[in-house]
Amino acid sequence: MKKINHRDFMVSNTIKLSKIPTTFDLNESEKKIEAALEETREKLGKLQDTLYAHGKYAVLVCLQGMDTAGKDSLIREVFKDFNTRGIIVHSFKVPTALELGHDYLWRHYIALPQRGKFGVFNRTHYENVLVTRVHPEYIMGENIPHINTVEDINDAFWEQRFEQIRNFEKHIAENGTLIYKFYLHLSKEEQKNRLLRRLEKKEKNWKFSAGDLKERKLWDQYQDCYQDAINRTSLPHAPWYVIPADNKPVARYIVAKTLYTTLKEYDDIQEPELDNKTKANLDLYKQELENE
Repeated sequence: MKKINHRDFMVSNTIKLSKIPTTFDLNESEKKIEAALEETREKLGKLQDTLYAHGKYAVLVCLQGMDTAGKDSLIREVFKDFNTRGIIVHSFKVPTALELGHDYLWRHYIALPQRGKFGVFNRTHYENVLVTRVHPEYIMGENIPHINTVEDINDAFWEQRFEQIRNFEKHIAENGTLIYKFYLHLSKEEQKNRLLRRLEKKEKNWKFSAGDLKERKLWDQYQDCYQDAINRTSLPHAPWYVIPADNKPVARYIVAKTLYTTLKEYDDIQEPELDNKTKANLDLYKQELENE
């Protein structure tokens, strides 16, 4: 199988999404790719146990992508071997009345993983510079001071919001959260195929929404917004990875491999050692139990 180098997918310079392929050939059968994923996620699961015991880092995995990009199934397959006490998944939908009563980052901040745990954001705080940028009228529901009409939402507004997001990520990174942002890069043709499958297969009908077709008509606008967001916010402490997503098993494997390879670089993540007194008395404790 072709070796994966996570740096090939990490955004470290200005990118054009239209120039980045949505496929990646691992030169292997789907069965062997799935076997490689299984092996990697087992290692990732063991690493998560160590991270939990260590208790000094949190890991935040952010997943973004167009409708049908495969976020849900990727979460299911990549994190299957995690201990449930060490991971929590948040799927962010349209903001509730309670959430709209706070600033737009509030609901994301309170969902952050605590030290020792993984948090997965299925759709993220970036929705606030993606869907709201394509549909600026949604901003009006936030009831922000000095934003009285859609015309008030100008370039300066978006620059301020990007700065707020960069500051948010810088703050949590400086306090022990390891941030991974994955954009599942799907082609328009593959999205069409996946939407058709939702219509053609009865068991997948529930996934389909007429709104998906309305948003599909805005494909180019979304691509421009994703490209801008990625270019403005991919930083060493919070990098973006653009993952070819036309083939789901390949995308899952790349994400799992990236997480495992980069987390292994933190060689300070170790299970804590027993204190000297406890270590010195291990045989005594063992004898006490055996003599019950």
